[in-house]
Amino acid sequence: MKLYVCYGTFRFAPRPGGHPCGNAYHALVEAGHEPEVIRSYGWGALPEVFNQTPGRREVKRLTGSCWVPALLTDEGEVIQGSEEIIAWAKNATAARV
Repeated sequence: MKLYVCYGTFRFAPRPGGHPCGNAYHALVEAGHEPEVIRSYGWGALPEVFNQTPGRREVKRLTGSCWVPALLTDEGEVIQGSEEIIAWAKNATAARV
């Protein structure tokens, strides 16, 4: 599985609720997954011309948007957004128990 993030998997960030990429990553790890982390750099709020890194281009190809975090599961399912990835991780854990 591949997790596309901006710059890292920060647990703490100067924003309420933490950093979305870090939140998604830690939810996956806590659920027992070991995602390959793809640092995509850039910033989704910028015009697309400024988000032409290989990771952002791949996320755009997979989702139609260059926003991260985005998860590509081993089964080929694509999940975009930290809340959606967190929910998927919780459901995947529940299914294994």
